[in-house]
Amino acid sequence: MSKFEIPQLADVFSTLGRQLSFPDDELSATIADEHYYNAWFTPVNVALAVTSIGKMLDRECLLNWLNRYSLPNNNEMKKVGLILAGNIPLVGIHDVLSVLISGNHALIKASSQDNRLIKEVLNRLVGIEPAFADQFTFVERLEGFDAVIATGSNNSSRYFEYYFGKVPHIIRKNRNSVAVLTGQETNEQLFALGVDIFTYFGLGCRNVSKIFVPRNYRLATFFEAIEPYHAIIDHHKYNNNYDYNKSIYLVNRNEHLDNGFLLLKEDPGLISPLAVLFYEYFEDIGELSAKLNEQSSNIQCIASETPLKVKSQLVAFGKTQSPALWDYADGLDTMDFLTKL
Repeated sequence: MSKFEIPQLADVFSTLGRQLSFPDDELSATIADEHYYNAWFTPVNVALAVTSIGKMLDRECLLNWLNRYSLPNNNEMKKVGLILAGNIPLVGIHDVLSVLISGNHALIKASSQDNRLIKEVLNRLVGIEPAFADQFTFVERLEGFDAVIATGSNNSSRYFEYYFGKVPHIIRKNRNSVAVLTGQETNEQLFALGVDIFTYFGLGCRNVSKIFVPRNYRLATFFEAIEPYHAIIDHHKYNNNYDYNKSIYLVNRNEHLDNGFLLLKEDPGLISPLAVLFYEYFEDIGELSAKLNEQSSNIQCIASETPLKVKSQLVAFGKTQSPALWDYADGLDTMDFLTKL
């Protein structure tokens, strides 16, 4: 059962937010060291993830979020198994905090790719409010759970359905984000779109992996605007992916564009390989909106500076990696799920 009223929760988690927004020496050292354990977790990307979560845990935002729900205060604490992804730093923290805030117990199966940062964050939470120490356990194998929230690939989701289908569950699959251009964007807006493409090397579900452009769109304009991101090619793992995909396209004689750090390929798919951005032409914005709605179950969010009638979350360029507390992954309200267990 929940030990706290909403104002108390807002106080505790906003205090945590301030600690993450302004890392002390200990947290800064953890941020700096993560790349030794996961080469994708560069100090810049880890710092961005940590401080972004800190900004998310703003007291007014917490109140706005939590006042939408009736937090249970007389129910039995449920054990919620969490299978966390590890594609970007702290990607599973929202699920963990939601379980704690809802008054339940989190059984956390962290990814081997990201198991240090989340422990650091929770240790800091316990330092602020020791009562939360009894509300989470890190486990190697999920057992004795009452509900499950699992995040993985389309393949792993089938196993999750098999093992966890008999208890209340949320199972997330592969999703990616897309962007819609009209040709009226400014250079500054296209540069901001680069944030959505290159942040975390494009490994997140909120990263833009495909752009839709009008027929006769000058793709060189897009390449010119994102040129300042060229230093991404200096990261060895990203460079390896770029070289590999370039080789495949050359050997197979697949038409593509290349600016030296990003490959642009016309393709009907939504999920592009790392260091590749798919593009597709459209004739009519209304027809495109209908097409995006048909594929909404595969789209996390849509970056656009033009209003669109779409089911997926619509965000401005440069904002796909800045979700609010209520911008739930896959559009599934985890807090509603947790408060009704």
